[in-house]
Amino acid sequence: QVQLMEAGGGLVQAGGSLRLSCETYESISVINAMGWRRQAPGKEREFVARKRTHGFTDYARSVEGRFTISREDTKNVAYLQMNNLQPEDTGVYVCFVERLWGDYVQEYFGQGTQVTVSA
Repeated sequence: QVQLMEAGGGLVQAGGSLRLSCETYESISVINAMGWRRQAPGKEREFVARKRTHGFTDYARSVEGRFTISREDTKNVAYLQMNNLQPEDTGVYVCFVERLWGDYVQEYFGQGTQVTVSA
């Protein structure tokens, strides 16, 4: 079982910033990408950001320009810097890892961390 250790999150006022982190002990050679999804109350889980190992970065349109995902590949740690947070960013943020099993990619998820943005 792939384990993910998440940290960060909390309560912040609109316009504020938070940083999330996510670490896995899996070897970098088997990590295709790391990223986050989020789920607001009463809504479906949605994609937030993703960064491939030594590769491209993808963002949801709603967070582009405000959120930045980065990785320390030597430590297999990913960070999500969230600036100019808005109430609609409130939700449970769940880290995910795309792990390679040969040619097959499987996603694994962390337990999630709560982000609450007050107006």
